[in-house]
Amino acid sequence: MFVKKIIVGLGAVLLSHLAFTQAKPYFTQYVLNNYLLNPAVSGIENYVDLKLSNRNQWSAIEGHPRTTYISIHGPIGKSDYRTSATSFAVPGENPRGKSYWEEYTAPAPHHGIGFIGMNDKTGYFNRWSAYATYAYHKPISVKTTLSVGFQAGVSSIQLDQSKVVWADPGVYDPAISNTSGTINKIKPELGAGLWLYSAKYFAGLSVLNIIPGKVSFGDQNDRSTYFEPNYFFTAGYRLWLSDDVSLMPSAMIQYWKPQLFGVHINAKLQYQDKFWVGGAYRHGDLIAGYSAMAGILVSNSFNISYAYEAATTNQMRAYTGQTHEIMLGFLINNKFGDSCPRNIW
Repeated sequence: MFVKKIIVGLGAVLLSHLAFTQAKPYFTQYVLNNYLLNPAVSGIENYVDLKLSNRNQWSAIEGHPRTTYISIHGPIGKSDYRTSATSFAVPGENPRGKSYWEEYTAPAPHHGIGFIGMNDKTGYFNRWSAYATYAYHKPISVKTTLSVGFQAGVSSIQLDQSKVVWADPGVYDPAISNTSGTINKIKPELGAGLWLYSAKYFAGLSVLNIIPGKVSFGDQNDRSTYFEPNYFFTAGYRLWLSDDVSLMPSAMIQYWKPQLFGVHINAKLQYQDKFWVGGAYRHGDLIAGYSAMAGILVSNSFNISYAYEAATTNQMRAYTGQTHEIMLGFLINNKFGDSCPRNIW
């Protein structure tokens, strides 16, 4: 019983802290879907990219963070079938072959549009968001393209007071109203980004939550939930170990007020377009951890990947449990998909 109280207490403190800082959700497999962090990625591929994901973080804590999203984006007016440095399907017997990327040329100018729907639940807080995105891609050299993108939408922040349990009757936190029911607050959100990419590398800079503000659920406005801009810098580089095997190290830096940041370091080893494995380390002011991931591609039209993460933050490591993240991807209208599934085992 004593241990359980410690776990619940630590969880409540951390979850409350996270709820009021309002950083964007973490994703171990961001390198497989940079579109979540940067609207300039919209329409980067030659197909419509649909992804579904679920992340269960710190599974041993009651009320642990759970994030689910759907994202979809595709090109408009893209006349060629060349793809980006992180794409899955390209023409040829070996779509990840070194010779193809040596002959890569930047795509013609084109547009991209997309949509993101996300739900992030932590304890008695629930936040759902819906965004539309737009990007314009323009080559700046024979092999390099620069895109600029924008994101607009809304977020709904909900507090379910039926799930708040007070230690003593008549005692409550003034930051949370003691009325019954669910309190719902809606705020607009804007984002913008730049994305530079070629056959060998990608680099992006973006800002989400451009509109700052606060949402109050209780009697004291000075203890409101504050929304501050979140800044992201992302970069990756493709290294060839052989004609069939590539290694892509990448990094992502996230910063948001008050003086908080996170650094994500990843490495992804891939064999053709058939399967990949990878590892990552995240250092942050609030949380840190190691992770491993793996995935497969089926018939150039469907992919599935899984990531496992263990926290290393000293204060919480003994109580948090593990983090599991799964992602499904669908390549809609892929010009180079097989007519039937390929046995890749």
